[in-house]
Amino acid sequence: MNQFTVPQFIEHEAKIVGPLTFKQFVYVGIAGAICFIFYFTAPFFVFILASIVIMLGGFALAFVKSGGRSLPIVLKNFVFFSLTPKIYLWKKKGGLPPRIIKTEEMPKEIVATPVPKIIGKSRLKNLSTEIDTK
Repeated sequence: MNQFTVPQFIEHEAKIVGPLTFKQFVYVGIAGAICFIFYFTAPFFVFILASIVIMLGGFALAFVKSGGRSLPIVLKNFVFFSLTPKIYLWKKKGGLPPRIIKTEEMPKEIVATPVPKIIGKSRLKNLSTEIDTK
């Protein structure tokens, strides 16, 4: 039986309109349509300023990525995070409460604990490479 390496973590959208995906085409197309409407309805100076801002916004929505995520996803996450209620929990760890040490009770000598040394090279990087490729 033959074993084949199966590629993982594939995030690829099909190019529908030239070099653009469907979402990119929609963002740029809507920005272009709004600019087209401004061309006939607004004074020329307002049209130029509005077109620059709208087209930059459309191209940003279509092509800008932040942390591997597209700008619309980042904006959606920001809005949901800002609008949803947050619950802040404080979990008290078990054990005795902290004790106040007076200056008379402080130990005179502080014994330094030895720092463990790394003898060999960690296999974590090799392991992550093997997981990604296999």
